[in-house]
Amino acid sequence: MDYKKTGAAQDCITRNIQNFDKTTGNIYETVVILGKRANQISTDLKDELQNKISEYSHGARSDNMDDIFENREQIEIAKFYETIPKSTLLATQELLADKIFFRDPSKELE
Repeated sequence: MDYKKTGAAQDCITRNIQNFDKTTGNIYETVVILGKRANQISTDLKDELQNKISEYSHGARSDNMDDIFENREQIEIAKFYETIPKSTLLATQELLADKIFFRDPSKELE
């Protein structure tokens, strides 16, 4: 998923609490859902970043122009990931846009 194009805010925003409990009816359940989704997003981003960085890692380092070019590319990759909003802000944006699917097994049994 392209997290850069989600439209999530880069900074924290004061939000109306009634917007969060309309899907579950309970603000605490909503916070748990947001926390779990934020963990999923941060894990995805971490894995993606490690995969991109691992392409540039190699055994013995030598000082030549290829290493300088690869270092520059690593810096560009790192800068890109620094501009992506925090995973909690991405999860909040997904919840408000009704893009998060969740279920409660205890309620399904009833």
